[in-house]
Amino acid sequence: MSDSQIAPGAPGATSASGTSPRSGLSALVLAGSRGPGDPLALYAGVSHKALIEVDGIPMLQRVVAALAQVEAIAHIAISIEQPSLVASLAGLGAAAAHCTLEVLPAAGSPSLSVAAALDRLGTPLLVTTADHALLQPEWLRYFLAQVPADADAAVALANKAAILQAVPDTQRTYLRFADDAYSGCNLFYLATPNAVGAVKFWRQIEAERKQPLKMIRRLGPLFALRFVLGRLTLAAAIARLGVLAGARAAVVKMPFGRAAIDVDKPADLELVRRLVQQDRDRTTR
Repeated sequence: MSDSQIAPGAPGATSASGTSPRSGLSALVLAGSRGPGDPLALYAGVSHKALIEVDGIPMLQRVVAALAQVEAIAHIAISIEQPSLVASLAGLGAAAAHCTLEVLPAAGSPSLSVAAALDRLGTPLLVTTADHALLQPEWLRYFLAQVPADADAAVALANKAAILQAVPDTQRTYLRFADDAYSGCNLFYLATPNAVGAVKFWRQIEAERKQPLKMIRRLGPLFALRFVLGRLTLAAAIARLGVLAGARAAVVKMPFGRAAIDVDKPADLELVRRLVQQDRDRTTR
């Protein structure tokens, strides 16, 4: 696998497992590192966060396997700064099933990596992360099916009630709106070429995340005040962000609480390992 992998549907293209590839959607897995001092990688005793194992399987491989089980997905691109790490995963080819695989060099930030992948792969493009170790094909199918037909870009969110019902002991970061509190599910859909505006806006916010005054000016003081006071609804927030990005933005509310669980810190990793073990124990009884 390399960044010159034959694109899906091209003459002579084969999947990672050696069979004829599907024709359809491309998916991007963000697997870039936080650097040599990544505390989670150090905690798990690996060189790279994406290689952390859950029940004996690297998280990156788990995510690729879930994507490959979705019939609409034909091509999986992995954005990572060290392609040799991907080549070292012996089970990745089998996990990819009928999809073609490609490795893209990670850029300096998630938004820049998505922008580069969007430029290469085009739309529609499904985006997720390598630390989404619990990812299930059912969640992906639901998300793709629920994206509004007129949306340029969509994001998956789960509300607090659904998350706590599924995993009562998890600690998540919530966005609190007037109508509910939500957490992100690390699933994004870039449906049309206009989605490039959403990615550019993401890049601007990413660059200004440590400069709150600049962010407030960009978002608008009234918008920011309504959010701080708890008077901003999710629908109003998405509409405003869509205007600023020059793209029709949409939210898919996920009924799967576990979809909001990713692995950002040691407590998350231990939680995910425990949940996977519990699931495995139930299936073997």
